[in-house]
Amino acid sequence: MESETSKGYFNITRTATYGFLAALPLFVLYEALILAVNEGAVAQVRVGADVWIKQALAAIGGAGMFSIGILVLIIGVLVFLGERKKRIPLHAGYFVGMVAESALYAVVVAFVISNLVGFIFSPAFHPEILIAVQAVEIDTAKLLVLSIGAGLYEELIFRVVLVGGLFWLFQMMTRGRSTAYFLAAILGALVFSAVHYIGPLGDAFELPSFAFRFFFGLALNGLFLARGFGIAAWTHALYDVMVVAQLAG
Repeated sequence: MESETSKGYFNITRTATYGFLAALPLFVLYEALILAVNEGAVAQVRVGADVWIKQALAAIGGAGMFSIGILVLIIGVLVFLGERKKRIPLHAGYFVGMVAESALYAVVVAFVISNLVGFIFSPAFHPEILIAVQAVEIDTAKLLVLSIGAGLYEELIFRVVLVGGLFWLFQMMTRGRSTAYFLAAILGALVFSAVHYIGPLGDAFELPSFAFRFFFGLALNGLFLARGFGIAAWTHALYDVMVVAQLAG
């Protein structure tokens, strides 16, 4: 029988309140460290999803850290207003548990998907080759910081906005949560993978890398739908950090 403590942890940590608060350290770390590793350069290396959000804010009159800070504050207020009646208790130990849980998922996802794609295409396929080209021009410190940013900003766009929006849309169309979950997860993973090959800075299309990113996106979609934004963001960030560390080693 599942203990009340365990049940409470899994129910509470998938709420928007815990997702928002768990993501704040990733936001602070990325925004602080990205300035440090870019050393004041005019042309800064940043996560693509980060640039998209800031460009969207600039288009409506916002700019720089001021606008992104206001956005974070607005999201926090909306989360508070949306869940204030739930009176969600805050436990520091739960946040530690979320990071540990995410680290476990990152290891499992890396192992399962790498072996799955290797079985389908080639045993020689390794996920670190997906960032090996970047590593030629970007040093390890920047790659580590970008890994943190990817966990935050890519999950915000591809999981919260895209998959969350698709789930809402499909639920309205199908009137079934299970079908909506499935369709949103599949379509969201396809878009997540495809985006990496679009534009002048996109990667050259290769089926093994596309398949890996699709399965990785599918896993993150499942985590987001089942465990919430905080777990998905930390899993993505820790996975990327693991890959960069392996590449650097």
